Amino acid sequence: MQKRYYIYILAVFLIALYFGYSYIYQDHRNIETESADFVIEASALNEAFILSPAQSELKYINKTIEVSGIITDLNQTDMTLNNSVFCQFSNSIQPPQKTNTIVKVKGRCIGFDDLLEQVKLDQCSVINN
Repeated sequence: MQKRYYIYILAVFLIALYFGYSYIYQDHRNIETESADFVIEASALNEAFILSPAQSELKYINKTIEVSGIITDLNQTDMTLNNSVFCQFSNSIQPPQKTNTIVKVKGRCIGFDDLLEQVKLDQCSVINN
């Protein structure tokens, strides 16, 4: 009887260990292949965070968003749209872009920077029209 008890405890422990490991080390999201939860203009997204930060956080944080706007600042791995949405890319921006052009970007919303008054997106990719 004692031996069965230990075998059951060991089985439950191994199952819990498996599910715990699977939960902690789950696959990363591939934002580029996900469909967008929201399609919005850069200035409208920024305005939503300024007017109602708490509601916007609940609505947009950790969601895949497609944002369109004019490139106002451009570096090798990031760009800013309409001076209000900061887009961080994992690699260099493909295809290469130029400032003062309209672009669509898809990324994951990670928050709002109160100091710079910018919405932050990461894992971004440029959407070809």
